[in-house]
Amino acid sequence: MKHPARTAGAFAVLCGVVAGIHSVAAHHSASMFDHSKTMTIVGTAVELRWTNPHVSLSVNGTVKDKAGDDSALWLFEMTSPGNLTRAGGWSRGVVKAGDRVEVDMSPLRDSDKKGGALKKLTMLDTGQVYTANLREQEKPGLE
Repeated sequence: MKHPARTAGAFAVLCGVVAGIHSVAAHHSASMFDHSKTMTIVGTAVELRWTNPHVSLSVNGTVKDKAGDDSALWLFEMTSPGNLTRAGGWSRGVVKAGDRVEVDMSPLRDSDKKGGALKKLTMLDTGQVYTANLREQEKPGLE
């Protein structure tokens, strides 16, 4: 080899590109959710996790209007904290443990798991509504 420094530099760049591709590929798509369906869960908030890259909400609840449904722990995923703050008026303190909530969501395609993509949250004690759908928040008349 006539240019070992050039070869080493090219190898280092190649390794950097491969590492960058790997980290980008680690972010999942929304294909795990069935966006053609909407389910409603009614229950009590357990925890709002205000973290990047996605905010999540856990709720101990049941499927609305489903007789005999046992209460279960459901996990709902949303977009990033920044998107929720800018577009929907969300904040870290919007939901507290013990709040009574109703959640409209797109369920996971794997129906054995209790969770989904949160579309709309209604605080049952106040009637306040928050949406996690950024396109819905852009419609006229929403404040």
